[in-house]
Amino acid sequence: MPASPEVLASLHSARKSYGKVLALDDMSLQLRSGQVLALLGANGAGKSTAVAVMLGLCEADHGQALLLGQSPRAMDARRRCGVMLQSTTLPDTLEVGELLAMTRGYYARPFSVADCVAMAGLEGLLERRYGKLSGGQQRRVQFAMAICGRPQVLFLDEPTTGLDIEARQQMWAAIRERAAAGCAVLLTTHYLEEAEALADHVVVMQAGRTLAEGSVEQIRERVLQRRIRCSTQVSEHGIATWPGVRRVLRDGKLLEIQAEPVEPVVARLLSEDPSLSALEVHRAGLADAFLEITRTAEAA
Repeated sequence: MPASPEVLASLHSARKSYGKVLALDDMSLQLRSGQVLALLGANGAGKSTAVAVMLGLCEADHGQALLLGQSPRAMDARRRCGVMLQSTTLPDTLEVGELLAMTRGYYARPFSVADCVAMAGLEGLLERRYGKLSGGQQRRVQFAMAICGRPQVLFLDEPTTGLDIEARQQMWAAIRERAAAGCAVLLTTHYLEEAEALADHVVVMQAGRTLAEGSVEQIRERVLQRRIRCSTQVSEHGIATWPGVRRVLRDGKLLEIQAEPVEPVVARLLSEDPSLSALEVHRAGLADAFLEITRTAEAA
């Protein structure tokens, strides 16, 4: 039986308060080699605080954080990590090539400049001053600086904010490549399609606690309902009373029906409306599961 991938970063029963605000409440998680772990939650859920404690940027009031088996503040651990935070201040007057050269100098075996340019999409930007770049271009520079040292652990806090679709997909490809090479990646994101595309493991947070965790498939399975989209002459108010129907929403000319089981609802639609068109059936996605899990927790 193959051994489980090595745990490279972890939180153990971590608590962290800022005044009266409890940011982490007995939070535990493990980040393993070759894994992309997506940390999901609304603003204020504690995601960035969890990252900060794991990096040693702040200390937990109680509990423990380990990074590569050491204190997160140990220099040896930090030299084997890459970090891209939500907000980063870099010297506006330095050229991109200068920033990259400076960061590469901190590591024993960094990627070549050409590799960094290719992975982060920096073609044509090396001689540009950082302060003259767009927000999306600056995020790509920050990503290049995070990965340039071949990190064993990579922390990415909302990395694709401000990126266009092409740049986002290029960053996704680089993240997958690093994970395939054994790097442990912790990703926080508000783009649930991003987590669905990249993550091996998902942790849903709320009020500093773990609400749910598992693979994307395991999280999706917590929400059973599927969605029907169609154009129909049947009244949406009538459909709302059918067995198994949980919710009916209108989206322009189409109805979206959340139901489980879905097959009897589709059969009845076809029976009652011979002119039914644009029929689609979708299973619950990660976004549906996230909303259901957090709504249930709020109601409780």
